[in-house]
Amino acid sequence: MTEEFRSGFVTLVGRPNVGKSTLLNQIVGSKIAIVSDRPQTTRAAVRGVRTTPENQIVFIDTPGIHKPRTLLGERTNERARATLDEVDVVCMLVEANAPIGSGDRFIADLVHQVGTPTLLVVNKVDRAGKPAVAEHLVAAARDLGDFDAYVPLSARTGEGVDALVGEIESRLPEGPRYYPEGIVTDQPETFLAAELVREKLLAVARDELPHSINVSVEEMDDLDDLDALEAEDPILRLRAVIRVERESQRGIVIGHRGQVLKEAGTAARLELEALFGVRVYLETRVQVERDWQRRAHALDRLGY
Repeated sequence: MTEEFRSGFVTLVGRPNVGKSTLLNQIVGSKIAIVSDRPQTTRAAVRGVRTTPENQIVFIDTPGIHKPRTLLGERTNERARATLDEVDVVCMLVEANAPIGSGDRFIADLVHQVGTPTLLVVNKVDRAGKPAVAEHLVAAARDLGDFDAYVPLSARTGEGVDALVGEIESRLPEGPRYYPEGIVTDQPETFLAAELVREKLLAVARDELPHSINVSVEEMDDLDDLDALEAEDPILRLRAVIRVERESQRGIVIGHRGQVLKEAGTAARLELEALFGVRVYLETRVQVERDWQRRAHALDRLGY
């Protein structure tokens, strides 16, 4: 008798910068979530899909839960919390190379309130020795409460990731294929393009600027200078609008003689072409929208 197909939804939660996006990319085998060493990089709940002949896991990468300083921070926190009630398994991430803190304890309390199978993932073991990892597991069990499993791993190198996937698979209910074979994310091309542009800008921005950057992308149906593109098909035409909160920030994003914006746009375009398998024409412009992350109307319009 053929074994029933199993499927389910899994959320990745934790403090900012614990490696949730890196883990999601590692599991699905494709870059669908941007990665930065800047806290609070992820702002939306990004879905990644892993499908095998026996099961399908839909992962939800959430914004890092933190003490918010803006309305945007409050909304991203709420988005992360909301996923806890919507999934079959919760994976909470902590860092092997950092002590358990009040932020971890706060998130663990939220996780234990939902009654969903919970796994504690101790990430970044490649940055800590085995004795330190063992001590961290003991401290996590003591300070964060009981979890159904404790999994040490490195999202960056892939060490231990198969063990985590196995723990998740053993807890999946019987269910349908939510996505066709070969699909690794349900995010539209415009969302992925906006996130990649923002990732490249985060790599060069400094101080408070990363939290002040918003990028939105739309497909372009019209181009005034098609001859400049050599009219080769297929081509994906995108227009990116980069929003900052102050005129001084606009200068930082553009850079001297436009160099920062040019480098970020080129790096994003090359990754998009590799991801989509088509040529990409990416137009970028920067505009000032004062205090957008603190105004409800602006956040509603930008999809937060």
